[in-house]
Amino acid sequence: MTKKITIVLFVILVGCNNSVDDLNQFLELQKNRPVKPIDPLPQLKPHEVFEYNATTMRDPFSNDLEVVEESEQANLVVAEGGEGPDLSRRKEYLESYPLDSLLMVGTYQQEENYWALIVDPEGVIHPVSEGDFLGHNHGQVLTIFENKVLLKEWINDGLGAWRERDAAMALKEE
Repeated sequence: MTKKITIVLFVILVGCNNSVDDLNQFLELQKNRPVKPIDPLPQLKPHEVFEYNATTMRDPFSNDLEVVEESEQANLVVAEGGEGPDLSRRKEYLESYPLDSLLMVGTYQQEENYWALIVDPEGVIHPVSEGDFLGHNHGQVLTIFENKVLLKEWINDGLGAWRERDAAMALKEE
């Protein structure tokens, strides 16, 4: 047992060599290397000063749109072809995504009705039929063809009036 301890102590003492000659040689070599010149700083271009002189014009950050009287507002809604979307109905699942984030990947026909296959951003495929709703703008499916889906959306103009807009989703080409 004492032989083993002696061997271990010998190995430890041999590892404690205080010679740093190789380190000193490396440092001397590095000190004697020529230094690369530093690239000059790039010239800074002066910024152009823009002075806003449109103090008499409408402030682009204010919300001072004209207030439309209630009778005119009602005429706007009727003029666009309806009263607007049914805000009291329960939202369908695909209405929680914007229309441009949904992809049409196929259709299938059951009896005489077409069904569109719509993929949500999470990759789940949903069957959609005529009358179903999708997108943030109360989009209702009007017609389903083999290669596209036609929708009717309701857009709020910010003044309380609703405008009807046609939209479409095309079949995703591989």
